[in-house]
Amino acid sequence: MIPPVARKFVAGETAPEALEHVEALNAKGVAGICNLLGEHYDDPADAARDTAAYCELIELIDDAGLEACVSVKPSQIGLDVADSMFADNLEQIAAQGAAHGVFVWVDMEDYTTTDATLEAYESLVREHDGGMGVCLQVNLNRTREDLERLADAPGKIRLVKGAYNEPKDISIREKERIDDRYRRLLEYMFEAYDDGIAVGSHDPAMISHARQLHEEYGTPYEVQMLTGVREERQYELAAAGVPVYQYIPYGTKWLSYFYRRLRERKGNLVFAARALVS
Repeated sequence: MIPPVARKFVAGETAPEALEHVEALNAKGVAGICNLLGEHYDDPADAARDTAAYCELIELIDDAGLEACVSVKPSQIGLDVADSMFADNLEQIAAQGAAHGVFVWVDMEDYTTTDATLEAYESLVREHDGGMGVCLQVNLNRTREDLERLADAPGKIRLVKGAYNEPKDISIREKERIDDRYRRLLEYMFEAYDDGIAVGSHDPAMISHARQLHEEYGTPYEVQMLTGVREERQYELAAAGVPVYQYIPYGTKWLSYFYRRLRERKGNLVFAARALVS
């Protein structure tokens, strides 16, 4: 059982719990992105199990008529075993998503996975004429070229600052430089993309910049934030007419994810400390 202090950041251990969370969000105008926790599997059976779980989740979302999609990690569905296994498992999930009208996001992990992730994603998103999206990380030097490569693809791009401690020769680490690059890449996307822009950020400055660019270019966009982080702002944006999606982790592997959230922000540590002594 997940303790209350961790439930701020994790929807539950099961798919029904995650979908119950989605239903509550939908009532407030926010859509959901469901992510079954798990990564870096080196056993093909583990990858196959989570692939099947995502296919079942997609069917459950469709049956329930919820405003929700799914997001998968490449190393969760076979990338640490073989590129071909990842591509085959992702194809199963993409086909299931297309059959049920449920959007499929592909998360991005560390820089060593970028080429294989984009190769599988680009092939499938063009094959299915959309219905998929992929995450790109601003801190990597290659991201502008990747955005240009995918500009005519029918899917969506989730632009994030980047959470991995990548080598200095292929990335930037300074906050000011990352923020400046995020702004410039958003500007490129709003100018070059017809749609499919997802602002994956809790930073008010980036969200405000995206809104200004939307007013200038008219390009549709959405904002994506995490469960348990600035949720009141999520509801405010949705009420103001901005499409908002909340990234919803769930599953039995919640402990490492919970600790990661605590390490990221001082406010999260304060929240946890208060909950433990209350």
